[in-house]
Amino acid sequence: MKQILPGLFVGLLFGAGLALSDMINPGRVLAFLDFSGRWDPTLAYVMAGAIAPSAAAFAYRKRMAHPLMAQEFRIPANRTVGWRLVTGAAIFGIGWGLIGFCPGPAIAALAFASWQAWVFVAAMLAGMIVYRLAQDMSRSRRRATA
Repeated sequence: MKQILPGLFVGLLFGAGLALSDMINPGRVLAFLDFSGRWDPTLAYVMAGAIAPSAAAFAYRKRMAHPLMAQEFRIPANRTVGWRLVTGAAIFGIGWGLIGFCPGPAIAALAFASWQAWVFVAAMLAGMIVYRLAQDMSRSRRRATA
């Protein structure tokens, strides 16, 4: 419980920021991506506003022996750009550009009973389940042939 409450607080704060900046509105995101029409720079301002606190947090992290709520930092060791990363990023970008939702804003939009957000989150969860099942089947096949 001691580790859940800070995460819950930060998640609620992040969701409130997304709602306040209207990033839970897919139309706002799609307008940002519409360079030839009525371009809306709001998303750029939100991203630019995140740079300063993120930079400060990364700089402060270097001085810390361990995180406040964990024994160690979990920074990915793999820094290579492979086909799985590129494919996943492309699927994410295409989906974001077509629909205007990505996971964080969609989850925050659930609080406002947006049916589009509910459909998106349900499809996202279904995709996660299918991926997990495919991974498990792939591992099982590899074990069987080894």
